[in-house]
Amino acid sequence: MVNPKKNSITKNIIHLFYSTALSSVLNAVALIILASYLHSYYYGMFSVVLAFAMIMGYFTDAGLSTIVLREGSKKEVDTSILISSYVKVRLVLLAATFLCGFLIIHLSHSGNPELIRTAYFLIIPMVIGIALQSIGTTYFQLMEKMQYYGLIRIVSAVGLVLTLSAGMIFRINPLMICTLYGISYFVAGIFGLYLVHKNVQICLSGPFHKGLLQNLGSFTLGGLLFVLLPQLGPLVLEKTMSLKDVGVFAVAYRIPQALQQISFIVAGAYYPVMFRSFNNNFLDDHLRHNLALIKIISLVGMALTIPFYYMSGYVIHLLFGEKWIDAAFPLKILSVILTFQAINIALADGLTTRGLQLNRTIVQFISAFSGVFVYMSMSQSFGVSGAAFAGVMIEVIALLGYWICIPNRWIMAKKVIIPYLSFFAICLGSIDYFLDSLPLLATGLNFILLVFVVLIDKESMEKINRYLKTAGFNHYWKSKKTEGG
Repeated sequence: MVNPKKNSITKNIIHLFYSTALSSVLNAVALIILASYLHSYYYGMFSVVLAFAMIMGYFTDAGLSTIVLREGSKKEVDTSILISSYVKVRLVLLAATFLCGFLIIHLSHSGNPELIRTAYFLIIPMVIGIALQSIGTTYFQLMEKMQYYGLIRIVSAVGLVLTLSAGMIFRINPLMICTLYGISYFVAGIFGLYLVHKNVQICLSGPFHKGLLQNLGSFTLGGLLFVLLPQLGPLVLEKTMSLKDVGVFAVAYRIPQALQQISFIVAGAYYPVMFRSFNNNFLDDHLRHNLALIKIISLVGMALTIPFYYMSGYVIHLLFGEKWIDAAFPLKILSVILTFQAINIALADGLTTRGLQLNRTIVQFISAFSGVFVYMSMSQSFGVSGAAFAGVMIEVIALLGYWICIPNRWIMAKKVIIPYLSFFAICLGSIDYFLDSLPLLATGLNFILLVFVVLIDKESMEKINRYLKTAGFNHYWKSKKTEGG
C-alpha cells in the first residue's frame, strides 16, 4: 500500500525531475534508434501514424484525468468510487475511439494501404497502453505521490528503448518495428494499472461518481486541442510537402516535443495544489503558486532552448548523422518553442485550476484553427523551415490568448512574463549575432546570463534553497562543517 501521506510540492518536483529527465533521455535514445534505422519516407509515414495514435490516445481520456484531479481535491470524496468510475468511462471511450479512429484513417488514406496497415500494428497496442498508463499517472498525481507517477513513465521509456533495440539488432522490417513501439506502451500500461490496483480497490460494478460528467464537454474539447497542437504539423504538412520532408520536420520537432515533458515536472507538482487552493477559496495562495510556477517553468524553458538554438547542427549530426543534417536549421527555430510552451503551460493551468477551462479551450481552438492555415501557407512558401516558423507562431498566438484570459494578467506580465521574455530575447538575439560561429561560447555565455537572472531574483533563490534543503544538501554541508570543526 502507498503511504497516504502526501508529498510536499518540493518533493514532488524532485521526484518528477529525475524520473522525467531519465524517461526523456531514454525516449530521445529511442528516437535516435528509430530515425537511424528507418529511411526518411518510412519515418515520415511513422510520424503521421503516430500523430493519429496520440490523438486517439487522448480520446480514451477525453479530459477526464483533469476532472479526476478536480473532484479528488474536494472534501469527503471516496477515492475508490472516483477511480472506479474513471476506469469505467475510459473503457467505453477506448472502444468508441478505436471504432471512430480507424474509420477516419480508412476514409482519409484509402489510397495508401501500407499506411493503414502500419496504423493497425502501431495504434492498437499503443492506444491501449496510453489509456492504462494514464489511469496510473492520474491516480498518483491525485495522491500527490509523484515517485510512482515517474516510475510508470520510466518503465515505458525503458521498454521503448529495449524493444526498438531488439528490433534493430534482428533487422525487423519497419512494420514490426512500429508494432514493438506500441507494445512498449502496452507493457508500461499494465504495470501502471497493477500499481493502482495495489493501492485502491477498483470495482466496476459499484456506484458511479457523477461529478466526472460535470463540464466534461469543455474539458474534452480543451484536452483534445492540447493534444492536437503538437500533432498538427505532421497531419497538415503531409498535404503540402513530401513524406521525406515531413520526416525531416518530424526529426527536428520531436526533440523539443520530447524535452517539453521537462516543463511538465514543475507544472505537474503544482497542479493539484493550485486546484486545492482555489476550491478552498484561498485565492491569494492560488495567485502566489501560479506566479511561482510561471517563473520557475519559464527559466526551465529558457535553459532547454539555449543549447539547441546555438548548437542545432552539432546535435543533429551527433544524434542522427549527416543524412539528417537538413533538420538542423528547423531545430534551431523550433527550440524557441520550448520557452513559449513552458509559459503557456503555466498560464493554461492557472485558467483550469480557477474553473476557467472554457477560456483555455477557446484559446486552444483559436491556436489550432489558425495553426492549420499557418502551417499550410508557411510550408508551401518556405518548405521545412517555414513549417518550423509556423510552429513558433502558433505558440505565440496561444501565449497572447492565455494572457488575455487569465485574471491578474498585469501582475503576471510585470513580475515575470515581460521582464523574463524581454531579457531572454535580447540575450538570444545579440549573442547569436556576434557569436554565431562560436556555438559553444555562445551557449556558455547565455547560460551565465540566465544564472545571473536567478541570482538577482530573491524569490527564486529562496525556492532553490528550499529545494536543496529538501534534497538533503543542507544537511550534507552542515555535517561537513562539523567534521572540519
